[in-house]
Amino acid sequence: MRDFIGVFDSGMGGVTVLADLAKSLPNENFIYIGDSLNAPYGEKEQQRIYELSEGAVEDFISRGAKLIVIACNTATSAAISALREKYETPIVGMEPAIKPALIDNNGGDIAVMATPMTLKLDKFNTLLDRLKGKGKVLKIPAPKLVKLVESGYIEGPGVEDYINELFEGYDKTKIESIVLGCTHFLYLKKVLMKVFDNKVKIYDGNKGTVNRVIQILSEKNIFNVSSEKGNIIIENSLSEKMAEQSFEMLTQFMKLEE
Repeated sequence: MRDFIGVFDSGMGGVTVLADLAKSLPNENFIYIGDSLNAPYGEKEQQRIYELSEGAVEDFISRGAKLIVIACNTATSAAISALREKYETPIVGMEPAIKPALIDNNGGDIAVMATPMTLKLDKFNTLLDRLKGKGKVLKIPAPKLVKLVESGYIEGPGVEDYINELFEGYDKTKIESIVLGCTHFLYLKKVLMKVFDNKVKIYDGNKGTVNRVIQILSEKNIFNVSSEKGNIIIENSLSEKMAEQSFEMLTQFMKLEE
């Protein structure tokens, strides 16, 4: 399949981005690659993350991708600048939705949950400096959550206990909003709301990524002009079973948004 949009993530997290893309662009063709074999990326060295991301980009380009989405905050932070310099194919990444959280903020704390790598790299901290505003921003590294989601644990006492551990030492009543800085964490919205007694607002970067993809397709005039519904292919480096599970999750997310 040529003339498609390639979507890449360190595992199943980017399926949430794929769902939003497919809903907004139903006539486009998509190939999704989840690299669950090497997940989580947030605990790897930056050079290794770049190498893995570069491999996915090379694969997409060799197959005829017209645009590539890195649906992984960690890979975006670690690799996207160098990848854009190397390749002419447009590459869109993820950015934590700190800006809308700050705009909506009424003075409470804003918790940014992400992998340690995302929170450490210059890309995130430059964004944070640029968007200084009212409200205190708390950095909450949560590498274990990626492993839990990859293993199929998205709710239950074990997940709740770990989330409570992450926020030990913080006054949860002062946290007004949570920014999900990892696409894997979107699977955990329900349990996060439970832990915070439905008293927080949750933000993710999916909408901004989808809008940027639409903007580039328009600027370059490369929309799929077919009136037929596009095809979606999901692959996973770990196993065919993981690819099938990812497709099931895609179906569930798209139904939730109908």
